[in-house]
Amino acid sequence: MRILQWSRLSATEQRAALERPVQRARKDIEDLVREVMSAVRERGDAAVREYTRRFDGVDLENPRVEAAEFAAARSAVGPAQRAALERAIENVERFHRTDGLESVSIETAPGVRCERLYRPIGAVGLYVPAGSAPLPSAVVMLAVPARIAGCPQRVLCTPPDRAGRAHPAVLLAAELCGIGQVFKVGGAQAIAALAYGTARIPKVDKVFGPGNAWVTAAKQAAAADPLGAACDMPAGPSEVMVLADESARPDFVAADLLAQAEHDANAQAILVTPSAPLAQAVSAAVGAQMRSLSRGDILEQSIKSSRALVVADLDTAVAVANAYAAEHLILQVREPRALLARIVNAGSVFLGAWSPEPMGDYCSGTNHVLPTYGYARAYSGLGVPDYLKRITVQELTPAGLRALGPTAVTLAQLEGLDAHAAAVTCRLRALEGGAVERRAAQESRS
Repeated sequence: MRILQWSRLSATEQRAALERPVQRARKDIEDLVREVMSAVRERGDAAVREYTRRFDGVDLENPRVEAAEFAAARSAVGPAQRAALERAIENVERFHRTDGLESVSIETAPGVRCERLYRPIGAVGLYVPAGSAPLPSAVVMLAVPARIAGCPQRVLCTPPDRAGRAHPAVLLAAELCGIGQVFKVGGAQAIAALAYGTARIPKVDKVFGPGNAWVTAAKQAAAADPLGAACDMPAGPSEVMVLADESARPDFVAADLLAQAEHDANAQAILVTPSAPLAQAVSAAVGAQMRSLSRGDILEQSIKSSRALVVADLDTAVAVANAYAAEHLILQVREPRALLARIVNAGSVFLGAWSPEPMGDYCSGTNHVLPTYGYARAYSGLGVPDYLKRITVQELTPAGLRALGPTAVTLAQLEGLDAHAAAVTCRLRALEGGAVERRAAQESRS
């Protein structure tokens, strides 16, 4: 790992030190995604089949996972692995049930009632990448909050292997989470199929899930198209920042950095520390641990985008962490909770030496679908609210309109929108006319 002295860097160099790996050939990615989205929108399943053959090397006439493949997956996954999946689902469900939002009904003024209701999104698409490793944990993170929210249609897409199969653990996780519609389609063509629908793959209202640069670009393209589908968040290659002081164990820090760096060649791992000796020790530990890890080829590439930043003190470290806005932020310091109140930009935070990031990836209960590339400044990790829509309701009594209506009329006139004002004044006149008639009737009776 490169070790940089933060105080010796210019402002420009400091910004460069916090830059994510450049997504290579970005224009080529956008051009290809545009081609795929257009082809799937126009030709449906035929285009999906062509791109699956081109990108995944397998020809699938029908990409839907049928009952026999689900049954084979149940047999292929061992009892211990199934138990681990079930325990992860249990913890994720327990934590995410705290996301449940209650409807609200209040009277903002006499005779004026306002309500906020929650309704599940009707159809959601869940994308589970495969790449160089299966990700049944992503199924759990996407499907559990969708089930809690009550989304009636949940469709999952995941890339096939060279034999045309989905990974058994992914299928078992989907089944355990109550998802019966699974399609062996990956990449931009999966996002396009979910966004626009085909004869085989249902159109959804919103697409969820992480992926590579092509998947991320496809999600953003679908969200920008009124005929497409909304997306959860920009979620690209994984990243971690470890904020550590001299009390941290170098082997723990190195292991945490490598745990994220092994995901992808474009993943990034950064250490921020006021201790130069710790930075040196962590750099050495990273090199030593890499030699025993199976994904050495990926690590060789991702570590090139990783670095250790030696800062003056923990105050500077916190400022750097907030500027970077990490997907995963690990606080390996003497008093991690004391720093937590000052962390404002992070997808998910891990406190102390005994909270390794993979616990959040798999089974602690929090969600591992998190904003990357600095989007943690404005986006949150996935949760039940992402699968719900808020609908507001208002109901006014005649007395409520009579009392509050003139305020709306004044504001409409301020904006020069006389039709807005007229929609209120016609009712106010009707109310006044009715009052006049009632007074006349009372006077005639007396």
